[in-house]
Amino acid sequence: MKKDGTQLAVGDLAPGFRALAVGGEYGDGRDVGLGDFRGRAVVLYFYPKDDTPGCTVQACGLRDAWKDLGDKAEIFGVSIDSARSHQKFIGKYQLPFPLLADPEKEIVNAYGVWVEKSMYGKKYMGAERSTFVIDGAGRIAAIFRKVKPEEHAGIVLETLRELAAK
Repeated sequence: MKKDGTQLAVGDLAPGFRALAVGGEYGDGRDVGLGDFRGRAVVLYFYPKDDTPGCTVQACGLRDAWKDLGDKAEIFGVSIDSARSHQKFIGKYQLPFPLLADPEKEIVNAYGVWVEKSMYGKKYMGAERSTFVIDGAGRIAAIFRKVKPEEHAGIVLETLRELAAK
């Protein structure tokens, strides 16, 4: 979310962050920030909750495409779940990439994905399933909102291939 309250757009400077990354090369956890990856593409995929049906399909899709994805960008799943919850989710599904713990909702708010949702007529706040691809200069190269979990890995891979070709 921009300072003026409008949504982020392709070409905008991606909001910086610092968060605890667990899994992948970060093991039990290490603090990382967007600035740590200058010169490298970064994918932030926001999802509602660890170990729920759609989120599991989405994460396992990335896991299954990892041999094609892993060397193209730094890929982080982001949810408001705790590091402990992330560790269980990673272990249960052998996820090869790290997840960022955002229990204070700083990243989901900065990216404008903490939104009002509705299920069975009940309104509540939650993370919108959205993906931001950030180029090596720290600018947003692509945004995918309300991503279908089963299509996510293919969309990310295609976008990273196009980014690399530029």
